[in-house]
Amino acid sequence: NACNARPPPCPPARKCARKAAMASKDDGLMPVAVLIDELKNEDTQARLNAVHRLTTIATALGPERTRSELIPYLQKSVDDEDEVLLALAEELGKFVKLVGGASHAQCLFEPLRVLAEVEETIVREKAVESLCKIAEELDASIVSASYVPLITSIAEGDWFTSRVSACGLFASVYPSCDDGQKADLRELYGKLCKDETPMVRRAAASNLGALAKVVEKDALLSDIMPLFVLLSEDDQDSVRLLAVENCVAMGEKLTKSESTSGTLPVLRASATDKSWRVRYVVADKICDLCNTMDEGIVHGELLELFLALLADSEAEVRTAAASKVTCFAEKIPAETARERLAQPAANLSRDPSKHVRAALASVVMGLAPVVGKETTIDKLVPIFLHLLKDESPDVRLNIISRLDAVSDVVGIELLSQSLLPAIVQLAEDRQWRVRLAIIEYIPLLASQLGVDFFDDKLAALCMSWLSDQVYSIREAATTNLKKLTEIFGAQWAVENIVPKISDMYSNPNYLYRMTTMFAAGLLCEACDASVVEEHLVPIVERGAADPIPNVRFNACKTIGKIATASQGAFVDSRLRPLLEKLQEDSDADVRYFAARALECF
Repeated sequence: NACNARPPPCPPARKCARKAAMASKDDGLMPVAVLIDELKNEDTQARLNAVHRLTTIATALGPERTRSELIPYLQKSVDDEDEVLLALAEELGKFVKLVGGASHAQCLFEPLRVLAEVEETIVREKAVESLCKIAEELDASIVSASYVPLITSIAEGDWFTSRVSACGLFASVYPSCDDGQKADLRELYGKLCKDETPMVRRAAASNLGALAKVVEKDALLSDIMPLFVLLSEDDQDSVRLLAVENCVAMGEKLTKSESTSGTLPVLRASATDKSWRVRYVVADKICDLCNTMDEGIVHGELLELFLALLADSEAEVRTAAASKVTCFAEKIPAETARERLAQPAANLSRDPSKHVRAALASVVMGLAPVVGKETTIDKLVPIFLHLLKDESPDVRLNIISRLDAVSDVVGIELLSQSLLPAIVQLAEDRQWRVRLAIIEYIPLLASQLGVDFFDDKLAALCMSWLSDQVYSIREAATTNLKKLTEIFGAQWAVENIVPKISDMYSNPNYLYRMTTMFAAGLLCEACDASVVEEHLVPIVERGAADPIPNVRFNACKTIGKIATASQGAFVDSRLRPLLEKLQEDSDADVRYFAARALECF
């Protein structure tokens, strides 16, 4: 009968609702079930998303279930795509509080240990980073009982990947260990420095500086320094070059005399190493190394090493050394810099490699304050002029950006006589980025030249940029006019800029008419209300009636700027009616910007 009839099957939506209702009886299990399903998903992105939500799931489960259920499951899930493992290694570093605090953090060691042994480098590095992050939250007893044995286990692993990862763990816990464990850790690190696998020795060399910063000074001299010397003599250049970087870390922990006696022999050998990569690192770190050495060594032997690097046979080494010319000059007496560095700089300015010349151009201007006015005029200005005419735009760009350093030393009169012709020539450079750099330098140059000299030599040039074919140049040119008005005053702008902008509006090319709108909008910020009303508003009124919609809506923008910057009756009497009329324009964009501009009133 009807009472005993079987109910009709549920539609799919109702089945899902019923399952959800049944699952809601155990809210704690539901997140884990969903997570496991997603971690087993065939789609890599789904698994990756699940890993990124681990902290949310762990929070829902609570510390006890996270330790007993989630972590063991994750430990079994480390056979996955590298991007998933990378995310897992990162997330586990955030789990200390989620597993119940530092006292329970040991449960995180094993999955991270496994991740620290995988083949993919970035996964291992992230696992090491997470282990170091966890170590910061552990007290000394946990470090002694659990973390040090973990390091030992990883450092004695059969696979080189394990030993590579171990090198990054020592410095994080060394300060928390007792004297006996510290000695054991130093001995273990020594074994890694002598490992038969080059990758392990490279990792040991890379992390030696971090370990040197936390060990005691006596241990540094007795145990770490011999390892440093050993690695500097390694047959692999990838290991030796890292030794140079460690010179700086060693020097920060030692007195200058101790650093000189301990690291100078290594530095001397590295500067003449057969591998250009090692010499490159010496050139790159030369200024930092100067800070760790006695002055006499810097002024003598290090200077000779630096000069040799400036003349190195490899362009990469010369590039690194050239970028340090000014920095090194500041480490030695001015007279020595004048006598020993000016000619090498001149040689580098004619180097066949554009990268060397660009590196020199980025810093050589800074030599002027070091060597003084006379040497700058006699020896450096010819270098500047040569680099300003270089065929490479990067070289020209770099030299332009530091012209102010020279003007402070030689004076604006000499600068105008010697360098200004080259600057004017660069203002018409075929590379628009070079022209842009010149534009950005013009306000500074103008403030130093004075209004009369500027009007005579550079004013026409500034106006010509307004009609440049490149938009970025035209835009920079309008900003330049505003800065010049702030320097020379509104009356100067009325006499020299406004008439030319007004004439420019007659150009048949609408892009140039748009530029006049940009210029008027910026000039109103540097002029008083009377100048704006008398000289700028008429230009904007012409733009509001332009046949091209792009010009009209830019006129709307300019009116908005004027309304914001100027207070005067003309704003309501002349500009508001323009916008009200433009609100009924046939072009949608014009109507939109007219409405936006009215909000400024």
